[in-house]
Amino acid sequence: MTSEDIKQLLNDALQLDEVVVKVDGSHANITAVGELFADLSRVKKQQTVYAPLKELIASGELHAVSIKTYTPSEWQREKKLAMLS
Repeated sequence: MTSEDIKQLLNDALQLDEVVVKVDGSHANITAVGELFADLSRVKKQQTVYAPLKELIASGELHAVSIKTYTPSEWQREKKLAMLS
């Protein structure tokens, strides 16, 4: 499973503005950006991104997943802060 495969899977399942996936072996770091996260609790955000990946995790193709979620405005702020540090 490549980062592009995971990106496509998430984009097909969720209405995301942007998704960044970094894969290292069977570990994936995912940053998902979308307005759908605006009114969700932290747990619901994680569950939303995790749901399309369940089969990959169950099969062992993905062993660990780290998920960060942002609304588009939060993501813009995060990118600006990252550039300053």
